[in-house]
Amino acid sequence: MPELGRLGSKRCASVPMHALRGFGASMDDARGALQCTLSRNPVSTSAIDPARPTARLAALGQSLWLDNITRTLLDSGTLLRYIRELSVTGLTSNPTIFEKAIGSGTTYDAQIAALAPKFADKPNAIEEIFFACAITDLQRAADLFIEIHARTKKIDGWVSLEVSPLLANDTAGTVAQAVELHRRAGRTNLYIKVPGTPEGCPAIEELIFRGIPINITLLFSREHYLAAAEAYTRGVERRAAAGKDPFVSSVASVFLSRWDRATAKALPSELQNTVGIAMAGRILKAAIDFNSSPRWTALIARGAKHQRVLWASTGTKDPALSPCLYVDVLGAPNTVDTIPEETLLALFDKGNPQRPMPTDGVAAEAVLAAVTKSGVDLAAIAATLQLEGRDSFNKSWMDLLAKIGSKRDALAAAR
Repeated sequence: MPELGRLGSKRCASVPMHALRGFGASMDDARGALQCTLSRNPVSTSAIDPARPTARLAALGQSLWLDNITRTLLDSGTLLRYIRELSVTGLTSNPTIFEKAIGSGTTYDAQIAALAPKFADKPNAIEEIFFACAITDLQRAADLFIEIHARTKKIDGWVSLEVSPLLANDTAGTVAQAVELHRRAGRTNLYIKVPGTPEGCPAIEELIFRGIPINITLLFSREHYLAAAEAYTRGVERRAAAGKDPFVSSVASVFLSRWDRATAKALPSELQNTVGIAMAGRILKAAIDFNSSPRWTALIARGAKHQRVLWASTGTKDPALSPCLYVDVLGAPNTVDTIPEETLLALFDKGNPQRPMPTDGVAAEAVLAAVTKSGVDLAAIAATLQLEGRDSFNKSWMDLLAKIGSKRDALAAAR
């Protein structure tokens, strides 16, 4: 992909950014339109325009993270610009993101060709090649965020790397791989992503105890969140009891838009596309209550920090919906929203963040009660969504490894 600003001045003068998105325009076009807008109103790294929608979310106390990474995003300086001018303070990745980044184009070919002989004798050679490529990208991204990480005293400025999705039901395997990946990356501001499945939660507790920062993923319901929060808390308590520093950072990633896709056909029109936001309201209330308990008051006094809730899956795939449907209303202090690049650009262009989310859960529970009355079994759908999320990442993982294997073989044959 070209650098920001590669588009010519004619397009800058004639094509507004909102006209590019949603009408078949490429990401390059949208990035170029962003550059045109920024070039007319440049800002410095220390003076982000507070009127910009992205800055308004930051002013609410929410961290805005990018749910994407590619080597081109790094090489072009685009990620750095997002940090400097769009208030992006962290980054997440997953197997699907890397499958798209590594599986297409030739950007990673040189590294794959160089790594192939090194891992030729290993039974998991292709997986090793992937992790080496991913760690290279995430080390560079982590270095871009390290100033934010230091300035916020390790609260913000994080990047994330996921363990193999195939380990979702393997507690011991998850712990071993997470420890090794964190060691190999060598960055203090790298989260290891672990799914909050029944098998994942014991691994999360053990990893927190060992001092590994964790992004707990694939959470869909209040019950999923509370299980993840409990695992994190037990790990922190074990550290405190052992005389270790109780502060090991973690976020709990709650997936939202999938709720609306899963329930749309079962709901009347007035309730469609309301479930994800209502579930966020329910979970935010649960998080506030959990973190206000005497148990956590005692841990805070010993130097621990609350686990933050992270809103994930907050982009929209339906062109009939506003691309800012979720991000405009999910702003809340001490939370994170990780958003796709398309959503980030739409937010910059025409987002309108509202006041902070209500924390009492009253409106959220009213919506969820109406959804339940319409015949939707929320607990059953949450369980299904977690299983489907795991299976989706498994498929992306296998597709990714297959593409890397094909690239490796083709590159070797061409030499």
